[in-house]
Amino acid sequence: MIRLEKVGYRYPEREEAVLEDIDLSIRPGELVAVIGPNGSGKSTLAKLLNGLILPTQGKVTVEGLETTAGDLVWEVRRRVGLILQNPDNQMVAPTVEDDVAFGPENLGVEPSEIRRRIGQALQQVGMSEYAGWPPNRLSGGQKQRVAIAGVLAMQPNYLVLDEATSMLDPTGRKHLLTIALRLKASGVGVVMITHHMKEAALADRIVVLVNGKLVREGTPSQVFSASEALTSWGLATPFAVRVTRALKEQGRNLPPGILTVEELVNAICS
Repeated sequence: MIRLEKVGYRYPEREEAVLEDIDLSIRPGELVAVIGPNGSGKSTLAKLLNGLILPTQGKVTVEGLETTAGDLVWEVRRRVGLILQNPDNQMVAPTVEDDVAFGPENLGVEPSEIRRRIGQALQQVGMSEYAGWPPNRLSGGQKQRVAIAGVLAMQPNYLVLDEATSMLDPTGRKHLLTIALRLKASGVGVVMITHHMKEAALADRIVVLVNGKLVREGTPSQVFSASEALTSWGLATPFAVRVTRALKEQGRNLPPGILTVEELVNAICS
């Protein structure tokens, strides 16, 4: 698993720490959503998970490999893939297939194996027919899917999505969430940093960061049931959760744990 023990981080140009005393574990096949207001340290946490930056306090280990061990940094980043917010910042090659090949080429993978991985990764994200396309002809959602394919070609055990859906339209967001859920089902650990509570409701576990501290952790039902605390931190609950609460206050008998509109509709109809 990925394990963070008393992890903190302080940027050189800032006096105060961005993260403090973070204890967190992420397991294979688990979807963990990280939510919190702007400036709470979510993106810093994402970079710490794959060794892009190193903790100034505590330690981060990826399947037993400590990220501060300089000779292991490439193996850590192979195991933990990171997808950033803006897909245009992740395109490095003239064609889609060249972009997907970039990661395994840098790992020294044999050309024949790289070719196999390109085909498999593009198929996983539904982009096989665009292999020869230049990235500038793709939509934002398609670019994010190509970025994920590039990470998958390195055969990671974990995927970190740092607000990867924030610049996408609803269709692109839906495609990306489908890929994340499919990867989770295949045994890949997925960390999804998001401002969309509907996305967070799909997770196995939610982590709430506020002012650089982990203030709450639990299942979506456990986290979203604390609506007053979330509101005090500037966070909303999913629409279905708010409507369910309002209906219960009017005396409607609805089951606990409703998180999505579909679940709410089914509960009302039954």
